[in-house]
Amino acid sequence: MMDIYDLIVLGTGTAATTAAHKCASAGWRVAIVDELPYGGTCPLRGCDPKKILRRGAEVASAARLMDGKGIRPNEMAVDWADLVSFKRSFTEAMPDRIEGALRKQGIVTLHGSARFTGPDTVAIGRQEYKAQNVLIATGAGPRPLDEPGAQHLVDNAGFMELDKLPKRVLFVGGGYVSFEFAHICARVGSKVTIISRDKHLLKAFDPDLVDRLVARSREEGMDIELATSLLSVERRDGAFVVTGEREGKRLTWEVDLVVHGAGRTPAVEALELETAGVDFSKKGVTVDATLRSVSNPSVFAAGDVADTPGAPLTPVAAIEGKVAASNMLRKEDVEPDYSGVPSVVFTIPELARVGMLEAEAKETGRNVSVRFNDTGDWFSNMRVGESCAAVKILVDENSDEILGAHLIGPGYAELVNLFGLAIKVGLTATELKSMTPAYPTVGSDIGSML
Repeated sequence: MMDIYDLIVLGTGTAATTAAHKCASAGWRVAIVDELPYGGTCPLRGCDPKKILRRGAEVASAARLMDGKGIRPNEMAVDWADLVSFKRSFTEAMPDRIEGALRKQGIVTLHGSARFTGPDTVAIGRQEYKAQNVLIATGAGPRPLDEPGAQHLVDNAGFMELDKLPKRVLFVGGGYVSFEFAHICARVGSKVTIISRDKHLLKAFDPDLVDRLVARSREEGMDIELATSLLSVERRDGAFVVTGEREGKRLTWEVDLVVHGAGRTPAVEALELETAGVDFSKKGVTVDATLRSVSNPSVFAAGDVADTPGAPLTPVAAIEGKVAASNMLRKEDVEPDYSGVPSVVFTIPELARVGMLEAEAKETGRNVSVRFNDTGDWFSNMRVGESCAAVKILVDENSDEILGAHLIGPGYAELVNLFGLAIKVGLTATELKSMTPAYPTVGSDIGSML
């Protein structure tokens, strides 16, 4: 007989587990499935392990910045194998921990590749399951590349499993993945090249601060090639020969590793969505404002696999998982609130934003005050030896509302959270400035930034 559930969740990342726990807590019979180890991208092959590897690079960078200021950086070295082993001490424990928490709440945990066999039925292998509701939360994966030799590229997961970091590394694409990993490689001692077909990098971030990041990256010896398309990758004599093209001119690089950083796409290929009558596009499952499929009322989608206004971020996946669960449980029409959600590129130093870009704010017709400060010589940054630091705060002059905050500098990934809170709860610039912070801290610079 076919097993029947109130909810079947496809995927085990943040959106998936958030919804599963919420619905199970309400008394629903819930099953969840994944063909990969439980946890999804963030804790296993994304945000968390990346941040652990970054720590080694960050320490190395911090030591070099203090050269001649009391620290002898040549006496310090990064042992990549030990760093990866430290990373695994976290990632290897996560699948059992996540699956165990689900089981403890009575959620049935399944393993295998799931596919729809009807509007409300899902098969895993030969076993079929039926549910009143199905949540698609399978996340995203590296965008397929069709250039010759594309099979030689390693993705984010492969990079973080390297026991030895090669001396010459080329990244294809100019987004988060490439820049974050490139900064790790460069600080650990690799020669780094980034090729991007776009002229403008990291388009979700303030272009003036992106320019500063690119300049800082080049100071660290990174070769950043803009408006350059990948043509092919060829394995030759134990290395890789990468061929690209810029303005009709062919360029070649000989490297030891080629990393895929050319974007990600929703993971829907194996789901057979057509069988369930679930509409989708290149941006993911097509949903309405409540995260319900526009073509199948039994199906919801959340996280990176859903075509929503939300950015592909772990906190956004959590928001959408909660909203999807609420709407399934109570038959409500709750919509996700994406206001005040920060985003960070964890380069060294990090680049952060929350709220509107400057161009977006000005397009609203408001009286926008752009409060820009180069903070490279402020005490917080002078103390650690980093001169690449700046902030741009956007304030509505009439209402004193904070419209956006854009920052590059050490410790600013934490600082952006305060601006996110201000935007979320509606604190004015004057109210935020009235905060009495601990001193001397990075947070104590907020008043001067405003």
